[in-house]
Amino acid sequence: MGYALGVDLGTTFTAAAVYRDGRAEISTLGSRTAAVPSVVLVRDAEPILTGEAAVRRASTEPERVAREFKRRLGDTTPIFLAGSPYSAEALMAQMLRWVVDEVSQREGGAPDAVTVTHPANWGAYKRELLENAVRQADLTDARLITEPEAAAIHYSSTERVDAGDVVAVYDLGGGTFDAAVLRKAEDGWETLGTPEGVERLGGIDFDAAVFAHVQRSLGGALDALDETDTTAMAAVGRLRQECVDAKEALSADTEASIPVLLPNLQTQVRLTRSEFEDMIRPQIASSIEALQRAIRSADVEADAVTSVLLVGGSSRIPLVAQLVTAELGRPVNVDAHPKHSIALGAAIAAGHGDRDAAGAAPATAGGRPGQVVIGAGAVAAGVAATSGSAAAADPTATLAAQGGSGVVSPGPGEAFGGGTGGGTPPPRGGNGARKSGGGKPSRRVALIVAGVLALGLLIGGGVVLAAGGGDEGSPTTTTEATTTSTSTTTTTQPRQTNTTRATTTTSSSTTTTAPTTTTTAP
Repeated sequence: MGYALGVDLGTTFTAAAVYRDGRAEISTLGSRTAAVPSVVLVRDAEPILTGEAAVRRASTEPERVAREFKRRLGDTTPIFLAGSPYSAEALMAQMLRWVVDEVSQREGGAPDAVTVTHPANWGAYKRELLENAVRQADLTDARLITEPEAAAIHYSSTERVDAGDVVAVYDLGGGTFDAAVLRKAEDGWETLGTPEGVERLGGIDFDAAVFAHVQRSLGGALDALDETDTTAMAAVGRLRQECVDAKEALSADTEASIPVLLPNLQTQVRLTRSEFEDMIRPQIASSIEALQRAIRSADVEADAVTSVLLVGGSSRIPLVAQLVTAELGRPVNVDAHPKHSIALGAAIAAGHGDRDAAGAAPATAGGRPGQVVIGAGAVAAGVAATSGSAAAADPTATLAAQGGSGVVSPGPGEAFGGGTGGGTPPPRGGNGARKSGGGKPSRRVALIVAGVLALGLLIGGGVVLAAGGGDEGSPTTTTEATTTSTSTTTTTQPRQTNTTRATTTTSSSTTTTAPTTTTTAP
């Protein structure tokens, strides 16, 4: 049975989730944990290693290992591994390809659809580089959505969210921080204002702060180690991991002990939660300032925010929830597994994100990160499809559902990414077929347009509607209504025919009328 795949390619960890039969479940990529380290190890004549396998070899072949390469995306300076240059997007492509292959092996086949997430504050250049990585991974049909959007989709699948509700997303991951404000619409989620972020702020920076604390406590013991001694460097690697474990332990305990097992020293360093919080308080404060900027750009008051979603592994630090609540005065929502929420939301988006829905843009679209509506197919359970009642109430929503990209307004100097506003509509048939409502919404739109035209002609002056098809000797006008996907033409008499053409798009309509017009209902 087919399934959809969502991938959260993080700075420090990578997670994946599958969507099947209306349910999203996290996929276990590692031998002991669901998420795996975002680590790549290159070898001369052997396949590249990723994840846990790369970490195991890292201590003995450090010159071949790349970590945190997501932070280097857009950096023109290559990453040298064993003397060979690599770009960040090439390493991301290797990681992404491994994830898809691993899940395909476990699930017994390739996914039907793939969605990949990225930080909301990435500009067009970085999104284009990520698109290149997706293509290098041979995932030409994969889609890109922002991490806050994925978090909101997952949240709405577990909690009741009404149309009009506004949520703020505070995404503090391993290497980057994202803040965005989203509003629940009838047919999805809409990003309000401009997402904010701090490019180099995350769990690895807190790990470095703990390691620096240990280094100060040990005096010059670490500096005295020989960097060419593989045994000593392996001991330093273990010490770094102990610092990570202590940081995570302080989310539940008030103090932790960090064992130090160096060739020239065996001891332990004590670290309390208050000491750790004092180390990271300035960074947490800067992230909250970014969240407040995102709320201001959304033109909403803090009181209008229903909830603040805390996602990303580092959001479990107790200080984060304390400061967010104190500064905003709004309730916070922390997922039981904040590392997984983005991957789960991406899987739901992939599972429901048919191309005829106004969903996340394809990986090749390169659309604007803000003002994107995740369509009805890309939202959680309980939201009606746009081809149903919502489309019937709003003809423009039907048009967007059939060929739109989901971009509700372009940025300065930008064109619409698709649909009726420009661009290439998705092809009919196959996976890209327009399936919404089986073509009925399009006919409904045409009928509405024809009715509007008839009313306009009546108001235009001197219009006579002939109940019996018009006087045979009178001039007869053919009225043609055209939309992006359908046209309706009415012709009554072949003689003395004037033609009035009305063209309707999402933003304009043009009508030319004759002095006397006869219109026959379709």
